[in-house]
Amino acid sequence: MTVSDTYGTNSYTAKELAGLLADRLDVTFTERESDYLGVYFLATLADTTRLQIQPNAIPGDDGEDDSYDAEHPDMSTLLLITLPAAAEPLSDELSAVGALTKIRSTRS
Repeated sequence: MTVSDTYGTNSYTAKELAGLLADRLDVTFTERESDYLGVYFLATLADTTRLQIQPNAIPGDDGEDDSYDAEHPDMSTLLLITLPAAAEPLSDELSAVGALTKIRSTRS
């Protein structure tokens, strides 16, 4: 079983949030580029927790940007976390980051 959490912010770009979280969580984010997502940042922790930071605006097929999370178009940057259900959640560490709001949590 895994837990997926999504956070959003308007206060940081994806690159700024990656730098901030790298310091707070002592992880290294790798910059990646995808035709679907554009430029995003990815880090994987030892317990297989996956952290992905990306803009909410992603390249659309028609040359216009689309929202990755259409339910929250007001959030310019997203943090997507996937972790094993047995892993310690990062809630405490992330609650200390100003202007970062949890917008969704699911278990699968």
